[in-house]
Amino acid sequence: MKGIVHPFSKALYEQDGAGHIRVTQNDRVGIFAVDGQWLSGDLRDCDPQMCGWVGGPQIANHRTATIAKDLDEELDTPLSD
Repeated sequence: MKGIVHPFSKALYEQDGAGHIRVTQNDRVGIFAVDGQWLSGDLRDCDPQMCGWVGGPQIANHRTATIAKDLDEELDTPLSD
């Protein structure tokens, strides 16, 4: 799974595929809602802001598509096959 390591606690925050956040710290694991509410597991505390970042909507960066399009036009050659 893809996740984010918390900069202070070093806990790993990752989506569990069921709309919840799985937080792993050392040998303890907890399952939390996107708002940071504890649902199950040994680990009962988390950073709700990190849960929101990990569990929030994944939005494509509009600047990346614009830059690639501009480069294609500028180079007059597509960047991909």
